[in-house]
Amino acid sequence: MQKYPIFGCSCYTVIMKKIFIAVFVITLLVVGFFTFNSFIYNQKQNDSPLATEYRQIEFLVDGEKMIVGDSLQYFGNEYVADLNNDGREDIVFLVTHSPGGSGTFFYVIAALKTEQGYVGSDGYLLGDRIAPQTTTLSANPNHKNVVVVNYADRAEGEPMTTPPTIGKSVYLKMDVTNRFGVVEANF
Repeated sequence: MQKYPIFGCSCYTVIMKKIFIAVFVITLLVVGFFTFNSFIYNQKQNDSPLATEYRQIEFLVDGEKMIVGDSLQYFGNEYVADLNNDGREDIVFLVTHSPGGSGTFFYVIAALKTEQGYVGSDGYLLGDRIAPQTTTLSANPNHKNVVVVNYADRAEGEPMTTPPTIGKSVYLKMDVTNRFGVVEANF
């Protein structure tokens, strides 16, 4: 075997040392990547509040983060269904928001179940001073995970003092950004 005069060792030993150092550096890089990735993931999870009780989480209503309590009140009409197709039961329910004045705005919101707890959706505005009826899952076989919210509203042009008498339904499906989108009833 040939010896290098600088190192005083054979080529084989030098090549093995270089391979060992390369493997060691690659291992450090891989471990560093996964550690950093885990840190970033945990930071993002801490940025979105999770709770074990679905009414304790933040929801987005009119672009503002709110918790059921002060101006956002729990109304009810709960329906349990897997909205995002992850195998976990999510909870859809109605809340009212009274920001001031005479308006009482009704919103559909969802508490989406995760491994760590619940995360809130964006609120979908049903209307002002409506009369909620039922919340169900769509019976249309073409609708997967579509929630139907039934309510009574006023006819167009009627004053807000008129009691709601016109039956309406909205078909809602949760998207990947935790927002409801409207689905056509007979799609």
